[in-house]
Amino acid sequence: MERTTGTVVRGIRTPIINEGDDLVQIVTDSILRASRAEGFDIKDRDVIGITESVVARAQGNYATIDDIAADIRSKFGDATIGVIFPILSRNRFAVCLRGIAKGVAEGSKKIVLMLSYPSDEVGNHLVDIDALDGKGINPYSDTLTLGQFRELFGNRKHTFTGIDYIDYYKSLTEEFGVECRIIFSNDPRTILGYTKHVLACDIHSRARTKRILRSAGAEKVYGLDEILTAPVNGSGYNETFGLLGSNKATDDSVKLFPRDCRQLVDKIQARMKELTGKTVEVMVYGDGAFKDPVGKIWELADPVVSPGYTAGLEGTPNEVKLKYLADNEFSALRGEEQKKAIAEYIRNKKKDLEGEMASQGTTPRRLTDLLGSLCDLTSGSGDKGTPVVYIQGYFDNYAM
Repeated sequence: MERTTGTVVRGIRTPIINEGDDLVQIVTDSILRASRAEGFDIKDRDVIGITESVVARAQGNYATIDDIAADIRSKFGDATIGVIFPILSRNRFAVCLRGIAKGVAEGSKKIVLMLSYPSDEVGNHLVDIDALDGKGINPYSDTLTLGQFRELFGNRKHTFTGIDYIDYYKSLTEEFGVECRIIFSNDPRTILGYTKHVLACDIHSRARTKRILRSAGAEKVYGLDEILTAPVNGSGYNETFGLLGSNKATDDSVKLFPRDCRQLVDKIQARMKELTGKTVEVMVYGDGAFKDPVGKIWELADPVVSPGYTAGLEGTPNEVKLKYLADNEFSALRGEEQKKAIAEYIRNKKKDLEGEMASQGTTPRRLTDLLGSLCDLTSGSGDKGTPVVYIQGYFDNYAM
């Protein structure tokens, strides 16, 4: 029978997942129940995606602002801290900033908050880039004080949230009696004119930022990925990413990025093999790696798209562009003849497609980034109730 569909993606509803729940059982039971109810078969190389949020919830991987404060004090002591390059987010950074401020409150009571401009690392704009035109400002080299920024651009609110993040972040530090000086710069070295003790809060550029600071004479440099890498007073932790990937849980606590994800996905893969006889691939996913062309926000506020996945998801796709083949090698053919010729070509070329991809200008991306983005778009972040995503036919091609 002729195949009439390609990749099929299903959001799988599960029970509400809480601390201590058995995710292996919940995920496998939910998929098999959906399979029976919706009438689809489990096949080899199907893909199961589990959102990082429910993994962390099941692990109880939470921390309070007191836990964050204690780790900040242990690392910085009584020094004035330069907090640089945070993203503008109530969900991602606000609670972390409260914890940082609480830690500083028992020491110097001073924070220098350095914001990148015109936008943060993931595309949240303090000011539209067009507003820089005619101001004589070069964001790559110029440092602005808060007064200068306000004089040039006024009080601007975030396009989507309606929040003035400059005032908002300042108010969070002042809640604990901490003096907060705000400056604007895209050069990490700028902060060293104010303090030699720096907390780098950027996500994907953090290694470079820390390297530049240390080379420029900083005395203490840590990143958010180095805060809460071990339990503090019984708190949650993430040994690899620390506070990176955390989300607001309550006004006084965060849910951290999940731990031990490789062990989890391997257990789910083994259980599915036991129950169905099929070898499926499994991954934990967070933010997808895509950019909103209107809001200009890059979705990836997590340190990675997938913190854990089975071995079969390593690498990049082996694919050719059908449109390239149709427009070139097989342009003289039409209809069923063209279809059969292209299918045969793919079958013969499947073992040597990496060179083919390069010759056609296809940009190879990691499978986990592509699949994680697909999962994130499917599950959403609201009330769909589908923290598990089931993907079929992703590894099929036109010749199958």
